[in-house]
Amino acid sequence: MRKLSDTIARLSAYRTQLGAGTGVDAPGRLGTLPDFGSNPGALLARTHVPHELPAGAPLVVVLHGCTQTASGYDLGTGWSALADRDGFAVLFPEQQRANNANLCFNWFEPGDTARGKGEALSISQMIEAMIARHGLDRRRVFITGLSAGGAMATVMLATYPELFAGGAIIAGLPYGVAATIPEAFDRMRAHGLPSEQRLQNLVRSASRHDGPWPTISIWQGSADRTVSPANAGALVAQWRGVHGLPAGPSASEQVDGQQRRVWRDADGRELIEEYSIAGMGHGTPIATDGLGRAGPFILAAGISSTRRIARFWNLSAEAVAADRQPVVAAPPAREPATVLAGSAGAVEPPRRPGAADPQHPAAPGVRKIIEDALRSAGLMR
Repeated sequence: MRKLSDTIARLSAYRTQLGAGTGVDAPGRLGTLPDFGSNPGALLARTHVPHELPAGAPLVVVLHGCTQTASGYDLGTGWSALADRDGFAVLFPEQQRANNANLCFNWFEPGDTARGKGEALSISQMIEAMIARHGLDRRRVFITGLSAGGAMATVMLATYPELFAGGAIIAGLPYGVAATIPEAFDRMRAHGLPSEQRLQNLVRSASRHDGPWPTISIWQGSADRTVSPANAGALVAQWRGVHGLPAGPSASEQVDGQQRRVWRDADGRELIEEYSIAGMGHGTPIATDGLGRAGPFILAAGISSTRRIARFWNLSAEAVAADRQPVVAAPPAREPATVLAGSAGAVEPPRRPGAADPQHPAAPGVRKIIEDALRSAGLMR
């Protein structure tokens, strides 16, 4: 059982991170999609639709991280600017403080992460409304997100896989690995991650879908002390099994100085890619190339995840960079890590963080101490 001092220490670190994590906003850049459905998750739907967008254009769904807004994350990552150039629509689901005081998507709350419920249903309703309103190509819908948004992207890919051609998860977590705040803290530190078979079964049981499955792009900083890099390995294992791919990657290469591993099917089609950004902490990597702007959790890393993800999805007209190194033989397969000690802090709290663990009910005095700490951290009213 987790020590009380450890829980309070994590809450203190979390509060510090949130204080430093408020990003800039960009009012006026995005529009709002009204009346898109029953919206049981009570989310906002922000949008960017380029002028004279042709019928049958793709749609990219972008999920911000904790303490961020849709406009602020767009300003940092440059998705709407890329949409203007390459001709696709962008949907930015946005969290509200009434749902989560720190603007985190509730990525493991059972009422928000099952098909037909809560925030997951709200996002699916937004997507359907965007497709109908703008005549978009439902065969080319993609989703990406950072941290809590990345974890929520995995929720959508698992619970509504038929909606998506591809997904990109940045510093996120596998689907279905947590359902309480203690589990969330542990999984973020890679404590108690499920077995590979269990990870794959979680996706298969999330819907009745039987393929084809979305392609997956995974991004992770090697020095991330908020979401352990072991979660990237668990994500690869989860989706590799669904796609029926072998443990070892098909190839490994250097892209803008960073390691990229790729898994291909028998026809040579790239189904999974994994980027490990050397020395990067918790955030979305961007390049100082005029697309996006560095800020809290938007990190200048010499590689643009926005551009590279768009290329992986065949959305971008850009050619592959000339300095891209030739593909080399893949290294031996590594086993997915299940424990990595030493990572501290948290960025993705649940909506109701004061709920007790049913297997380890707290004594009244201990419960009060925990609730006081949660209120001090801004996680509980």
